[in-house]
Amino acid sequence: MTYPETLDYLFTRLPMYQRLGDVAMKKDLTNIRLLLEGLGHPEQQLRFVHVGGTNGKGTVSHLIAAALQTHGNRVGMYTSPHYKDFRERIKINGEFIPQDAVVDFVGRIKSAIERIEPSFFEITVAMALDYFARAQVQWVVLEVGLGGRLDSTNVVDPVLSVITNIGYDHMQLLGDTLPEIAGEKAGIIKPGRPVVIGLTQTETEGVFRTKAAEVGAPIIFADQTYNVRANYWRNDDYTAPHLFAAQPLPPLSFPIRSSLMGPYVEENMRTALAALLLLQLDGHLALDDEKLHDAWGDVSKHTYYIGRWQVLKDNPLTIADSGHNAEGLAPVVAQLNESNAYRKGHQHFVLGVVADKDLGRVLPLFPTNASYYFVKADIPRGLPAEALRAAAAEYKLLGTAYGSVTEGYAAAIVAARKHDIVFVGGSIFTVAEVL
Repeated sequence: MTYPETLDYLFTRLPMYQRLGDVAMKKDLTNIRLLLEGLGHPEQQLRFVHVGGTNGKGTVSHLIAAALQTHGNRVGMYTSPHYKDFRERIKINGEFIPQDAVVDFVGRIKSAIERIEPSFFEITVAMALDYFARAQVQWVVLEVGLGGRLDSTNVVDPVLSVITNIGYDHMQLLGDTLPEIAGEKAGIIKPGRPVVIGLTQTETEGVFRTKAAEVGAPIIFADQTYNVRANYWRNDDYTAPHLFAAQPLPPLSFPIRSSLMGPYVEENMRTALAALLLLQLDGHLALDDEKLHDAWGDVSKHTYYIGRWQVLKDNPLTIADSGHNAEGLAPVVAQLNESNAYRKGHQHFVLGVVADKDLGRVLPLFPTNASYYFVKADIPRGLPAEALRAAAAEYKLLGTAYGSVTEGYAAAIVAARKHDIVFVGGSIFTVAEVL
């Protein structure tokens, strides 16, 4: 098969959560284990940092991978979903998996695919692990897809597990309460392997401590263990942080400035820094200030990091962010409101969500004194734009439904004045269509 034929096979012949939602989920690890057994267990040849959580796990994965790279390591990274190119999911030192490697892999296991009937996600995880093992990478930063306990990535024995935070998302699969969701996320905590929890939350702290104690896993909470503070200075409409690490480890010798922007940078950087300091403490890494400064000074240069508080235009200021649940969107909207107060302009929101989104938790976050452009991303899971418009109107969020993301985005750009802000978001799929 050619590469386009291979992609067509993967996207149309296999159940794919990114497009179809819950019906594509396989709720056990049987298929991925069978695939990896047939491949000679590539996961047993690799050294992992396994990253889960509700929000921020992609950013934390990129931060850790960039730092490992600048310290001289060849680093494989698996993330999901992708924005523009399927190969974004599987990278070594920021370089996408080659097209011919994708074609070769599918060709090699096609008979197993027909026999086992795995999902799209199970195949991509197996592809990544096989590719990383063949390339003999020194580290793999492996992002959980959904949940943790039954996620296809949860077949590895990591050096370190990281769980960023817990929020209300995918409740139909993970549970209706934060402790239930945390129980599923805690499934990546492995016997004897340390785990970093990024954010202390009253409802979930006990869940993580209990699980860690049960399996003998050393546990630290980043916000309890490291006194990380951010000094911000205003850069027109958004901020950039300087971060410092203090006790119990010696502070970094100079501030680390990051290219990342947005309202959740401090939490994500603190979580990633805690993970790196723990790797250092366990003898896996000799952390160097200058190399860390290089890594985080331009994360995208090292890892192809896109879609998170990404500035698309300066005039009008146009920002895209793939936060899609209440916990992810609340700080985004707050930052946009603060930026708009500074600019003294008007806000334009281009919004598109998936059909299973809890709109009762999301829509009340948005300001009523803004203009709205309701859209549907080009996926089956997308909520029709008119349905989103009608739901938003109940919260006094008024605007127009458009036939596509492109149309809604173009209308917002035309309507916005010099000092206005245009925001594109609601789902990663909406953001992907404007990048």
